[in-house]
Amino acid sequence: MPQVLLVAFSNRDDAVALAASILEQLRAKSVSAEFSLLDDEVQPNIDDRTLVVSFGGDGTFLRAARVAHTAGARVLGVELGKLGFLLNTPVADVLDEVLHALVDESFEPRLALSVRIPGLNEDAFAFNEVVVERARNGQMVRVQTFVDEDEYLLYSADGVLVATPTGSTGYNFSAGGPVIANELGVMVLTPIAPHFTIDRSVVLAGNSIVKLTAMDKSAAVLVDGRETAILSPGDSVVVRRNDTPVRVVATRNSELVNRLRKGLREGHA
Repeated sequence: MPQVLLVAFSNRDDAVALAASILEQLRAKSVSAEFSLLDDEVQPNIDDRTLVVSFGGDGTFLRAARVAHTAGARVLGVELGKLGFLLNTPVADVLDEVLHALVDESFEPRLALSVRIPGLNEDAFAFNEVVVERARNGQMVRVQTFVDEDEYLLYSADGVLVATPTGSTGYNFSAGGPVIANELGVMVLTPIAPHFTIDRSVVLAGNSIVKLTAMDKSAAVLVDGRETAILSPGDSVVVRRNDTPVRVVATRNSELVNRLRKGLREGHA
């Protein structure tokens, strides 16, 4: 098994080029390293001793996190995206951070989600969020929410999402939800453009079980930004904490306040 697996998508020439350069430098230092494209979504042959290094934006990191989580490996995100809330390693520091991570095997456990979706044989994995939203433009969707089997609110909205702390800086933040520090290990339930109802998020315990039921219209299910299924009226998605956290390598650039300050500044440039 490789000590280091470098990953990127083929449509990012800059990411592929940087990964190739780092691969050469690691091998020159006698580090067992390989490079893999994420395009085909085939799980690479790695184990829990491997360090997965993501080259690209937030979307690349989410895919790399799924690869690492499946094998129980650690993941490190390299900042190549234009606005990357999830990434904490600048290009100039990649080699040093990888070599340091090989010696210091510590990591930051991040809450992930298991998502039960009708029609799927196994639970989907989500690192950022799960969204139940309108299946057609111009229509609202009515979503009945339940928390630990207790009926909560019926939303008429563009959608409803459940986010992790890692995902709280993504769609949740755009929808007006709070940014949550990763070490809190909680979930946040946020409506998206609700109509004539409470528009505030609710922060839930990390061991909560959330059910989202599409009422009188079909609804799309998005897992980490990717459409995964279409719910028929009456179908439900059940969201709970994944039994295994994602093992994210923390660097000196990992602090939430620093990442927010930098990300928000660039987002308004």
